[in-house]
Amino acid sequence: MLLLLFVALPFILIFLLSKCKNGGKNTLPPGPIGLPFIGNLHQYDTLNPHLYFLKLSKKYGKIFSFKLASAQVVVVSSAKLAKENVLVAGSDTSAAATVWAMTALIKNPKAIKKVQTEIRKSVGKRGIVNEEDVQNMPYLKAVIKEIFRLYPPSPILVPRESMEKTILEGYEIQPGTIVHVNAWAIGRDPEIWENPEEFIPERFLNSDIDYKGQDFELLPFGAGRRGCPGIALGVASMELALSNLLYAFDWELPYGVKKEDIDTNVRPGITMHKKNELCLIPKNYL
Repeated sequence: MLLLLFVALPFILIFLLSKCKNGGKNTLPPGPIGLPFIGNLHQYDTLNPHLYFLKLSKKYGKIFSFKLASAQVVVVSSAKLAKENVLVAGSDTSAAATVWAMTALIKNPKAIKKVQTEIRKSVGKRGIVNEEDVQNMPYLKAVIKEIFRLYPPSPILVPRESMEKTILEGYEIQPGTIVHVNAWAIGRDPEIWENPEEFIPERFLNSDIDYKGQDFELLPFGAGRRGCPGIALGVASMELALSNLLYAFDWELPYGVKKEDIDTNVRPGITMHKKNELCLIPKNYL
């Protein structure tokens, strides 16, 4: 036992001395206490990091820090702070976003009826929705924005490394710090959104907020010069896929299944895919 103590003592001292830098003044954002060498690796949830980050933000605030081994990490869950840390978001995930859209719509009969009426009134009996048609469908576009708010393609935007010392919300962020933005938490922030957990496309009908990277309340594709280069293709693909699915078919749940039975569990991974398959029954409209 004494031998183990003597072996561990130098490492413990190194860890404690590292905490005493800057005259003992901690200029980093608050966060969970880590262990020597591994930091907070033993606590990190690799399957659902956006939920883990949300849990920590509720305890430590919209900006907090932790360590993964020797790497210092800062996580931002605020639109205001995200604006000061321009990051990159995920890649083209139009298929996953379309599944989330159908999931939300089938759970909200009034919304799916409203968007189908808009699409069918605009297209008539032509048989297919094209890109020009979509530009005249404000409610469809509001539905897509609401999907990106609730189910961003990448809930945690691609991390960036700070190049120079920065002051953020009064905290000192050192060069080499890894910075994450929790887009999932920002999209559900009650300080920004009214009834944030509810699917309400109407919130975007009289709003200038967009997903193209200029409005930090909605960051499904990141922002700035390094925002997702495939955003135009990804959104156009989703608009066409979703509008044609809603135009050509009426959708029903399988016999015995209620809308309350449809879950929104997420599959582990960088991209936000629905964990359990969505099973719906299509009926031809035309």
